[in-house]
Amino acid sequence: MDLRAGVAGAGAMGRNHARVFSLLEGVELAAVYDQDKKRAADVAAEFGGIAVDSLDAFAEVVDAATVAVPTVAHRSVGCELMEKGVDVLMEKPIADTLDDATALIETSQKHGRILQVGHIERFNPVMRELEDRLKEARFIEAHRLSPFPNRSIDIGVVLDLMIHDLEIILHLVRSPIVSVDAVGVAVMTAREDIANARIRFENGCVANVTASRISPERMRKIRVFQGDCYLSLDYQEQSAGMYRMGKEGVEKVEVNVEKDEPLKRELASFVECSKKGKAPEVSGQQGAAALDLALDITNRITSSFNK
Repeated sequence: MDLRAGVAGAGAMGRNHARVFSLLEGVELAAVYDQDKKRAADVAAEFGGIAVDSLDAFAEVVDAATVAVPTVAHRSVGCELMEKGVDVLMEKPIADTLDDATALIETSQKHGRILQVGHIERFNPVMRELEDRLKEARFIEAHRLSPFPNRSIDIGVVLDLMIHDLEIILHLVRSPIVSVDAVGVAVMTAREDIANARIRFENGCVANVTASRISPERMRKIRVFQGDCYLSLDYQEQSAGMYRMGKEGVEKVEVNVEKDEPLKRELASFVECSKKGKAPEVSGQQGAAALDLALDITNRITSSFNK
């Protein structure tokens, strides 16, 4: 039997999720919900399913759903759906406060529902290549740059962009944080539009992370240095290289990456978890840990604005 999938929130992100759900085997895009009824109707007309005008009606016809509503509504929408028996893929960040993130996690546990968080880079094909070759990271450098967006300007660049790399770094290092230094500048908005953070871990690893939403070009890169080599990944190009010492100096070893759409992989994994009751690759707890670090960095930056 096909899994009945739905999308709550029919903006640009929700529309993209509806598109991919409509393409997955073993999945029926059953419903689209949005407070803007015309927007929900337009997405449903394009990709399938019905447009509904309430969460009650939505929960009656779906088994699993992407929640792509504004972050401030993640807790209310996510908890209501899980209470009604729906598995949830919550777009990142999991919430805008740790209290809300905790409420989502506790609701998923109480009702036995899947709660996956949409940290999409974990499903980028280059990540698999990195994970296969990673022994112990000693230094990590990440850059995530973007032109100025027309969305998400109610939050700063840390919660908008940097949080992707923070979640990945926590996943790769898996050691307690001992210190965080952060700087940022508000340029186009009232919140930080460019930011840098240096994170030190108990095991000695250091991560240097930069994010900007006022760059003239787009960049999504991470380099991971370990004892015998370093790995360089480009999320955007889905390309990777490994550099190590050879007989004639530093040599580059090409890494073959089988390119694929990360969102397709993410939603296929979510569907499998929902069908089989498997734990998601990016759990609510992992999403909350990334949020905790992102909020810490944000608070350190914003406190400097008031000095």
